[in-house]
Amino acid sequence: MSEALANLLNETRQFPPPAELAANANVTVDAYAEAAGDRLAFWAEQAGRLAWAKQWDQVLDWSNPPFAKWFVGGRLNVAYNCLDRHVEAGLGDRVAIHWEGEPGDTRTITYADLHRMTCQAANALTELGVTAGDRVAIYLPMVPEAAVAMLACARIGATHSVVFGGFSADALTNRIQDATAKVVITADGGYRRGKPSALKPTVDEAVANCPSVEHVLVVRRTGEEVAWTAKDLWWHQTVEQASTEHAAEPFDAEHPLFILYTSGTTARPKGILHTTGGYLTQVSYTAHAVFDLKPETDVYWCTADIGWVTGHSYIVYGPLANGATQVMYEGTPDTPHKGRFWEIVDKYQVSILYTAPTLIRTMMKWGDDIPAGFDLSSLRLLGSVGEPINPEAWMWYRQHVGGGELPVVDTWWQTETGAIMISPLPGVTETKPGSAMTPLPGIVADVVDDQGQSVPNGGGGYLVLREPWPSMLRTIWGDDNRFVETYWSRFEGMYFAGDGAKKDDDGHIWLLGRVDDVMLVSGHNISTTEVESALVSHPSVAEAAVVGATDPTTGQAIVAFAIPRGTTDTAGEAGEKLIAELRNHVAKTLGPIAKPRQILLVAELPKTRSGKIMRRLLRDVAENRSLGDVTTLQDSSVMELISSGMGGGKSDED
Repeated sequence: MSEALANLLNETRQFPPPAELAANANVTVDAYAEAAGDRLAFWAEQAGRLAWAKQWDQVLDWSNPPFAKWFVGGRLNVAYNCLDRHVEAGLGDRVAIHWEGEPGDTRTITYADLHRMTCQAANALTELGVTAGDRVAIYLPMVPEAAVAMLACARIGATHSVVFGGFSADALTNRIQDATAKVVITADGGYRRGKPSALKPTVDEAVANCPSVEHVLVVRRTGEEVAWTAKDLWWHQTVEQASTEHAAEPFDAEHPLFILYTSGTTARPKGILHTTGGYLTQVSYTAHAVFDLKPETDVYWCTADIGWVTGHSYIVYGPLANGATQVMYEGTPDTPHKGRFWEIVDKYQVSILYTAPTLIRTMMKWGDDIPAGFDLSSLRLLGSVGEPINPEAWMWYRQHVGGGELPVVDTWWQTETGAIMISPLPGVTETKPGSAMTPLPGIVADVVDDQGQSVPNGGGGYLVLREPWPSMLRTIWGDDNRFVETYWSRFEGMYFAGDGAKKDDDGHIWLLGRVDDVMLVSGHNISTTEVESALVSHPSVAEAAVVGATDPTTGQAIVAFAIPRGTTDTAGEAGEKLIAELRNHVAKTLGPIAKPRQILLVAELPKTRSGKIMRRLLRDVAENRSLGDVTTLQDSSVMELISSGMGGGKSDED
């Protein structure tokens, strides 16, 4: 494998931090040496940024690996750290959330407002019989009540399980059943692509199969008619009538904070369990360090949904623990027009933007003139999250959103890691387009070969974490064996994330996507990410997805799906010519072995509602199989279009 993921990309551009940012950065180069000198003392210092009701006795108990305990014996309350202490410090009037609804309605919520709403929700949940340790499922659109519901659970020690509001009734049922949730918090619906999108019917269908659910709390958002059962209660008639007084009780540092299910391919969902003290320490520190967050002056915007870990860590807990002012947006980036995101940046004078490569590539496809039509001069830092970012998208982001001078922090982490693990530090790192660069201070990551040995610079292999970290998952809910088997069995004593990576000649880390997204072509391991990057580096391609399809000759063959840029002519002969050109372009960029067997020119790619490309479906198409489960797909008609194109003369074998 080490030879396998050998350096196919050759990216030599480097960008030093802007001088002014470097001079005033929250975290300097000294943090690396400090953490390397005494890792546990470093994390104890970061934990000291929080308010603890009782100091811990031990920073880390690693006596029973892989089951970690951080800040053993310490007690704190997450909601107190995100709200009460800021209000007590006289910051109650600071805006916590500038909320923008898709139809254009807005709400401005201060820290005092958010504190009051959270106290009411905590009292209402207690009234409904929810106590510390109970589980509450949250299935909401991007409305402020989503953050309030999470904070209220944290406040009373209930464990929340947020389920993305686009998941099907089956997916919701599985998650409620696995966690035996006592209460579900939902809404009549939310707005999506200019019209109301109902949520309550999905919840009704799920709850009918979930005997553990005693009550369903319903936020009124769209005002559409909804069916009503004996378990249902309106949020405005219960939560908003509750007392605004509530004392936050401290909980043990290892008290379960939330379960977040990762959509595994197996039938049983994988509930990733995160606890209190270590998680809050690392999300609070990384928001401060990676985004260089200055709560007095910055307006921060993470475009993720609350249903994903990015929404947990970098909309709710990380920013609020730092007392930040942030933007929260309900809708889609192209409603009512393709400049909606930039309009929001302009309107709220956003200074830090954290978004996904998929979205950046979509914006590239829509054209450079769209961001150019808005004043983006308030921005000072750009971040990317969710998947490896190709150098072209990175450069476009820097150029067309960042005016050619802003630092881009490309962050690697997972639902399982809880917080950012590998990223440039904006005031320290000379960044390279497409590289997550180095592990953050206090994090020990490495790239190893099949035997678990570190690969030399220039080599590729598997990304592992060699030492425990504060925000690490504690287990898979209800299944310790699966936790050990899934994450700790591949390499002894190391956490294996499932991602391929390589070190460049300077030792910087480049993520190559999931190991199962590495194709074995004629004995050579080729990363889908690198072939996609090569395709997107061609001026006619806006976005690409690559899969390995079974091939009788080569074992696997590369099949690519490419979205041409807006004005590209792809009809008839012009399309055939472009396909031939693209195949040769990949061969020239990466070598003949990486030349795709087949390229399809498509209008769209199948994506989940969080924007991840569903390569599994593309693999089905490439191998002429019937399509698998499409319930999490944003637009299932995309697959019909792609499948119908497979028969056309879209390949050019040689």
